[in-house]
Amino acid sequence: MNLEKLFEALDDVKKERLLQIDKWGYQRHPYPVWLTILVEEVGEVAQAMQSDQIWSKDTDDKDLYNELIQVAAVAVAIAEQVREEHGQR
Repeated sequence: MNLEKLFEALDDVKKERLLQIDKWGYQRHPYPVWLTILVEEVGEVAQAMQSDQIWSKDTDDKDLYNELIQVAAVAVAIAEQVREEHGQR
């Protein structure tokens, strides 16, 4: 396992999470709303994974790494809320 690459990816998730906070503020949502946000982000991952296929569109996302980082950052935001609501450390 390449720990350097692992830490780089985790650092990118942290940076994305901070960008999300800057853009949207510190958000708290009902879980169904979070699910909608997460699934939308996963849809962008699906588009990026298929960007070289015949059926892809010019408007499809192409940056798979960035889309995956965004999914991870949204998941972290949800995890933050879960920890807060359940008093976890």
